[in-house]
Amino acid sequence: MSISLRSLILLPIWISMAHIQQGGPDEKEKTTALKDLLSRIDLDELMKKDEPPLDFPDTLEGFEYAFNEKGQLRHIKTGEPFVFNYREDLHRWNQKRYEALGEIITKYVYELLEKDCNLKKISIPVDATESEPKSFIFMSEDALTNPQKLMVLIHGSGVVRAGQWARRLIINEDLDSGTQIPFIKRAMDEGYGVIVLNPNENYIEVEKPKIHVQSSSDSSDEPAEKRERKDKVSKETKKRRDFYEKYRNPQREKEMMQLYIRENGSPEEHAVYVWDHFIAQSAAENVFFVAHSYGGLAFVELMIQREADVKSKVTAVALTDSVHNVWHQEAGKTIREWMRENCCNWVSSSEPLDTSVESMLPDCPRVSAANTSTGHVLLPGGMTCIFISEGSGLLAVLPDLHYCSFLLTRITENINR
Repeated sequence: MSISLRSLILLPIWISMAHIQQGGPDEKEKTTALKDLLSRIDLDELMKKDEPPLDFPDTLEGFEYAFNEKGQLRHIKTGEPFVFNYREDLHRWNQKRYEALGEIITKYVYELLEKDCNLKKISIPVDATESEPKSFIFMSEDALTNPQKLMVLIHGSGVVRAGQWARRLIINEDLDSGTQIPFIKRAMDEGYGVIVLNPNENYIEVEKPKIHVQSSSDSSDEPAEKRERKDKVSKETKKRRDFYEKYRNPQREKEMMQLYIRENGSPEEHAVYVWDHFIAQSAAENVFFVAHSYGGLAFVELMIQREADVKSKVTAVALTDSVHNVWHQEAGKTIREWMRENCCNWVSSSEPLDTSVESMLPDCPRVSAANTSTGHVLLPGGMTCIFISEGSGLLAVLPDLHYCSFLLTRITENINR
């Protein structure tokens, strides 16, 4: 909003205050009340009344966008990439539009996981009743029966859901850059079972029930005069509340409440739940994790809670820009030692690929992801994807199929024991 527009909104209040200040004590009280009102006004909220309706399409076709043969999101008529600032000077409306498109893309990726990757959608909790909130993960047909190797993917925090690395990259770059689909397809081609976690699906949203306040006139024990006074106050309060609500929520957006999913109310809980009910039950001798950003923190929390089990089953962990912190998470010495031998964290850096990057934490090595150039498969932040190759080494997906020397040796040793 421009300064001049804000001034126009506030001008009547300022004029009223100037007139009132010329009066006596009663007028000063009014001035104080007006100042209080002024301090409570949220101008951004006030200007919502000028927004177009928050009524967006529920399909890509409705938005007039589609993914082309390269997996790029393009306008159906113009062929242009997605435009965020669809309406000038309406950032909130544009953001809501972007979020609505993002929800459609999330469902689109879910469909790709099932149709293109042939993954199964598994509801959790596994013993959920029909009426309770539920989430889900995706698994390959052989995820629990593959006797050799299993790959587990964990994305970061925020709006991303199962199968995604970054919504922004899906919208602005392409599906290969922003989704886990290249990982999944290559893993399955090389004989891996696959489990795709969904750590941000922690609750469902339902509309808040409307609170019906019982009229005070129903209290027959009160004197009639007292009931009338209370009714009058109640009506005036409701009038003021409705007047404010008109500006606070002119779009009549629904008031929502969150119902958390049992044993999956956070990314950390989710990781432990999927471990207990799926990964730990799998037949694979070698389990590999690829965890991005907050997914790395969730993995470290899993280690803290299931240390012995993880050590016995997990062969190697590829972290990408992980935000874990072994001090804050209070990871013990034995966990830190295991991470030094079995984990590697590829971080955004201008250094050449796999160049050691200094770390303040005494856990796994940090190496450069080499801020990728054309031809590399990307992760959020422009980093090189890490993949688990045939031969059980961690492989950076580069044109020359460069092997990450640190983990390759270690993983081969583990498998040959």
